Amino acid sequence: MVMKCPNCQSLCVKNGLQSNGSQRYYCKQCKVSLQREYKNHACARNTDHKITALLKEGVGIRGVTRLLNIAPNTVMNRILKISNSIEKPSASMGKVYEMDEMCTYVGRKKRLVWIAYAVRRDTREVMDFKVGPRTNRTLTAVLKTLELSFAKAIYTDGLKQYRYLIRKEIHKVKHRGTNYIERKNLTLRTHLKRLNRRTICFSKSLVMLIACLKIYFWG
Repeated sequence: MVMKCPNCQSLCVKNGLQSNGSQRYYCKQCKVSLQREYKNHACARNTDHKITALLKEGVGIRGVTRLLNIAPNTVMNRILKISNSIEKPSASMGKVYEMDEMCTYVGRKKRLVWIAYAVRRDTREVMDFKVGPRTNRTLTAVLKTLELSFAKAIYTDGLKQYRYLIRKEIHKVKHRGTNYIERKNLTLRTHLKRLNRRTICFSKSLVMLIACLKIYFWG
């Protein structure tokens, strides 16, 4: 049976058998080996796309495992691989931003961590985020990105740290000044199961939490 390469549409030649008996093909144009069908579902070409879509719809790792019929460890490794390939978007100059923090926990409910992040007001795009304790170091990691983009204004809530971390001429605190990012907080808790307030599906590791946030924000 003739097989065409899904990338360049050129004809492939047979290239032996896999250990499980499946026919292997080789594309001379792309110089890659491939199969017509994969018995291992994790090897399918659209697996990463499916994992990304399911994560954004609030499906946990165990749920992804059941829906895609893939081992849990494979799902976690794929999530880390996808997040490592994602780059933070470049910041535009002279824009208005909103910044806030939201609380969650990792490993156990007594281990609280904070997600500090900033959104661009006109596009609602997340510019940067940092996960850690609610300290100046965590907040400064996000504020540094905004300062390098010469932010026109930064709207925050009444957290006292912001008063001396942000320059007075661009720092804004007013009623309903952070409406967009507050709504983003609600959307995050709705879409990401691990961020729900009352749930047993919280993150077991900080690395996995950061990877899922990165995929949700920029994937």
